Amino acid sequence: MNKKGFTLIELLVVIAIIGLLSTLAVVALGSAREKARDSKRLSDMKQMQTALELYFTDQNAYPIVATSETLGSGSYACLNASGFAATGCSSAYMAQIPADPTSGQNYTYTGSTSTYTITATLEGTVSGLSGTISSTPSGIN
Repeated sequence: MNKKGFTLIELLVVIAIIGLLSTLAVVALGSAREKARDSKRLSDMKQMQTALELYFTDQNAYPIVATSETLGSGSYACLNASGFAATGCSSAYMAQIPADPTSGQNYTYTGSTSTYTITATLEGTVSGLSGTISSTPSGIN
């Protein structure tokens, strides 16, 4: 009796190993996505900070907003010489203000002539930063 092929036990062991490896890959991928979104948030904060500093250099003041406003949508979609405006603004310091990569979270801006604060929330820890972070003229903390 010389049969060639795999037994049922051998097939079940191989399927179990493949299932275990795919589960580990999905878990690792979720963590990588979280880190990528947090890195994008930090990059967006730095870009907005640079645009606001260029605005300040030309206008000698930051855009004034008394209450916290959501950036990246509505009247706060771009930054030009008159301050924040809707999309399609001309001579823009930042043609399109980025929106947070996760729906339900937002970048918020509060500003006076001499200072501003942009806040965002990180999902994990990046470069020693975690939780709610804020960008001001002195940096990101």
